[in-house]
Amino acid sequence: MIATQAELFAVLRQYNPWWGGGRFPDLPTWRRSAFREIAAWMENPPAGRALLLSGARQVGKTTLLLQAIDELLDQGVPATNILYATFDHPLLKLMGLDALVRLWREFEPAREGPEYLFLDEIQVAKDWQTWVKHQVDFEKRRRIALTGSATPLATEGQESGVGRWQTIRLATLSFYEYLQIKKLATPELPAVDSLLDLFEWKEAQFVRVGEEARPLVGLFHEYLLRGGFPQCVLVDSIPLAQKLLREDIVDKVLKRDMTALFGVRRVLELEQVFLYLCLHDGDLLDLPQLCNSLQLKRPTVSNFVSLLEAAHLIYRLLPFGYGKQVLRARPKIYLADPAVAPSVLLKGKGLLEDAEGLGRAAETAFFKHVFTRYYTRSVGFSYWRGKRNAEVDFIADLEQRLIPFEVKYRSPQHTGVGELKGLVEFCAERKIGRGYVVTRELSDFRVLEIGHGDRKTRLLKIPAPLACYWLGRSELEFINQLETER
Repeated sequence: MIATQAELFAVLRQYNPWWGGGRFPDLPTWRRSAFREIAAWMENPPAGRALLLSGARQVGKTTLLLQAIDELLDQGVPATNILYATFDHPLLKLMGLDALVRLWREFEPAREGPEYLFLDEIQVAKDWQTWVKHQVDFEKRRRIALTGSATPLATEGQESGVGRWQTIRLATLSFYEYLQIKKLATPELPAVDSLLDLFEWKEAQFVRVGEEARPLVGLFHEYLLRGGFPQCVLVDSIPLAQKLLREDIVDKVLKRDMTALFGVRRVLELEQVFLYLCLHDGDLLDLPQLCNSLQLKRPTVSNFVSLLEAAHLIYRLLPFGYGKQVLRARPKIYLADPAVAPSVLLKGKGLLEDAEGLGRAAETAFFKHVFTRYYTRSVGFSYWRGKRNAEVDFIADLEQRLIPFEVKYRSPQHTGVGELKGLVEFCAERKIGRGYVVTRELSDFRVLEIGHGDRKTRLLKIPAPLACYWLGRSELEFINQLETER
């Protein structure tokens, strides 16, 4: 035995202070919007399903689990019916899941009612998919919540657990969450439950709200510099916040998780690929150019990109369309957070003087906000390229409704019809009635009408700070914000 039962239980008691009448100390009072989904699962979990909270390291998964435990204790759930364990602890990792549960029940007998198991960093536990399948199939009184930072769900072992967990993909903090956690003063802006409502605004409303929102610009730029990882947000110094992001989050994933979970041995080459993606955030991935620049083989680079996606460091979009031609086409890559690239590339506050870099960060931030609102639905994301390099940044495909988005933050003055050729062409070709243009200037906030006759398209031009603020603030699903037809 790796340790005595008393030693192992002492570790468990350390992580479960409520067994002795205590609580976990220094737990934040603020709660992320994802807590609502966890609370709904605790109250009425889907039949035969665990909960998997998936996201990058240090994104706040553990805090959400501990806040959920606090909520259960406040509701009167017996303390001994709640177990929390993290497999980052070496003894618990070696102990295994079955032995962990047996030890819990030997020292803390069960009481009436459901049992709650909160298991952190489950990806390092051996055969965890098979274990979860067995638990949800045969232990009906147990409700199991898991977290994973670099969970290889798309690789070995996926079949053993398919359909056995409900996934919540936790992104970094939204702009609105960032403002709330920092307790920053913000202007009094009207609540917007649906971005669709903005199409009905009068010109005077756009002008007035655009002026009132000016304090958001500086805060939004600070958000792009500091990022949405909670520990980085709470640091006063922006250079220190970027250092924490670079060292505690990115480096640990590249140099530890990739080796431990995926068997990566060529860590330096993986890091070089990631640096290349940071330099080309929001661009199409040119594999031949990347391979030639780094002197790497195509299968190696393709594998590294897939692993970075599995580790929640990047998003990957395929071009709009169907068939083999799409699968063979170049993907578009977005980083998981707008502050990743400036932190890794040591740009510091110099990002604010780099129009190209600032535009990339704003586009990444907006895409993350859109993706976060859509992940619970079966929505596909893609980008579109037409003739003469006409392009639409990304498109949400929802139940045969196409919602196009174009971000023009890099060129603040160029948001007229002549600079939106890709969006104009795509909307005309697909007969789309509404689209969205994300702008930089607060004065560039209005509805633009394009096309002729019965093929007119209305485009909402909305400044990025306002768009991200409202998307993070709304309590409704983003699907309803965009395309709930009247």
